[in-house]
This record gives sequence, C-alpha cells and structure tokens, in this order.
Amino acid sequence: MAGKKIELVYKEGRPVAVIIDIKEYKELLERLEDAEDLKMLKQMQKRKLRFKKLDNFLNEYKPNV
Repeated sequence: MAGKKIELVYKEGRPVAVIIDIKEYKELLERLEDAEDLKMLKQMQKRKLRFKKLDNFLNEYKPNV
C-alpha cells in the first residue's frame, strides 16, 4: 500500500476504522480471494483422487441455478 492514502478513524483516542480508496479495497478483496483459493487447492491436493463415470456424475449433479 505504499503511496496510497489511508485515513484512520479514532474513537476515544484509539483507532477503530480505516478508510481506503475503493480501488485499493477491491484489490485487497481480490488478494484475499486468491489466498482462499490457494488454501482450498492445497487441501484438495492432499485428498486421494476419485473418478466417476460422466453419466453417474451428471445424474448426481444438482446445480443451484
């Protein structure tokens, strides 16, 4: 966040909030999502692979759409 403007909000002399540029906020959200995706991927790589026939998968698959 070098060079970015950051505003601290204080209450009773203690910092309680941070105000940042919306672009910076969106970038932070993307980085958090990427970190969560990597964590999930690492967990998935530890599991044993299981394969199903396509027909069986399609019969079981219930999309939430």
